[in-house]
Amino acid sequence: MKAVRFEKYGDIDELRVEQIAKPQAGPGQVVVAVKAAGLNPGEAAIRAGLLHDAFPASFPSGQGTDFAGIVDEVGDGVDGWSRDDEVVGWATRSSHAEFVVVPADQLVRKPSNIAWEVAGSISVTGPTAFAALRAVQATEGDTLVVSAAAGGVGVLVSQLAVLGGLTVIGTASEQNHDFLRSLGVIPVEYGEGVVGRIRDVATTGVDAFIDCYGHGNVEYGLELGVAPHRINTITDFDAVERHGVKAEGSAHATTQAVLTELLGLIAEAKITVPIDGVFPLDEVRDAYRDLEDGHARGKYVLGLDVVAYPGENEGERAGTDEGSEQAT
Repeated sequence: MKAVRFEKYGDIDELRVEQIAKPQAGPGQVVVAVKAAGLNPGEAAIRAGLLHDAFPASFPSGQGTDFAGIVDEVGDGVDGWSRDDEVVGWATRSSHAEFVVVPADQLVRKPSNIAWEVAGSISVTGPTAFAALRAVQATEGDTLVVSAAAGGVGVLVSQLAVLGGLTVIGTASEQNHDFLRSLGVIPVEYGEGVVGRIRDVATTGVDAFIDCYGHGNVEYGLELGVAPHRINTITDFDAVERHGVKAEGSAHATTQAVLTELLGLIAEAKITVPIDGVFPLDEVRDAYRDLEDGHARGKYVLGLDVVAYPGENEGERAGTDEGSEQAT
């Protein structure tokens, strides 16, 4: 099968699409034919060696966590899954491939009305958003600020918070402001002077802050008067020691129950997952160039076999197959 690999830490050019042995299902495992696999900034950081102390790579290394696909093989002792079942799951540095093998309890059933590229892109960002919102103890009536609110995690945090009855202020570039308004978010231009602009719209103050971008956003939250225990960052891990803020993410909420709940919200068109680009596996370098540019609206995805590429079936790329037009 084809799989993305890299032989050493480095830039995007280290990524290769190589032929490797197709995995086989051992006891308790399931092999899935991947139809779509999301890209995440953390994977780029691992490849670059920036997270070596926390997540060291063994070479040659595979890549990728998110995926959705069709069950190809079921190992001994596995109940509940059969060949041809449509599933969503999470892997350990191996989903950017034509096939992936995972423990059976790292899979959930894919709702039939969710597009493959959407289903294959939420196993990291969805639980991360869920964990971050829980970490800041957000409750109905609170005012929450989300930095990079149109990004992969930010857009889900924002929508979950709006569903929970919070007032959500989201920082983003001007080009994403109308999009955020369509989700019920109050948009604010990021950059110099952002604290003042947030104060202008947060008429009753700010109760909680979720940082999805870094670059001083934790300090912005503190300047706005948010208590450290109600600030969560998914990227500025040094701020935990500097200020005593939280850094809860996917590791705190990646479970079958959470993923099933999120898929249910998407299937019911209560939240949407915007897809900014879908790339064939062989174009993984181009996909990461776009991702690392830092201006994604939602997610970038590798599509295998059945996924429409940009320019095709545009109406299906923002959420459910039936309900995505209202979300774009």
